[in-house]
Amino acid sequence: MLKIGDLAKLAGVTSDTLRFYEKSDLLQPAGRSEGGYRLYSADEVSRIQFIIRAKGVGLSLDEIRELLTIRLEAMEHSCAEVKHITQAKLDEIDHKIAELNRIRKALKRINDACCGHDDDDASHCSILLHWMVRQNRKNAGSTELPAFG
Repeated sequence: MLKIGDLAKLAGVTSDTLRFYEKSDLLQPAGRSEGGYRLYSADEVSRIQFIIRAKGVGLSLDEIRELLTIRLEAMEHSCAEVKHITQAKLDEIDHKIAELNRIRKALKRINDACCGHDDDDASHCSILLHWMVRQNRKNAGSTELPAFG
């Protein structure tokens, strides 16, 4: 059995990380020593590495918890259940990428319309005017944006 500090060293994380995983129901000590120290099995190193790798690809703690449950009861679950979790994450990422591309395109259009000269003051900056016009139109009930570029 390993104390929390020893497990942390073996897994390459801090003791605080292990306490956080414990509070998040991702990790549970096997028991406590007579002195009250958390005791873990050496097998927990692979569980911690699983958590780290899953976090590394953007899975949430809830998704990781679900995968760990499936991993523990693998004979009672299908690969389709695991794939559903990762596919849902891929769909979420694709949605975020599409949204970021939309935002980038709009910002680039506004940015490209600006002269960007150092010797011009910003009182007529097309970027500032764009957002002022948008706010004025929003207040007036119009959702139409001025065309740039």
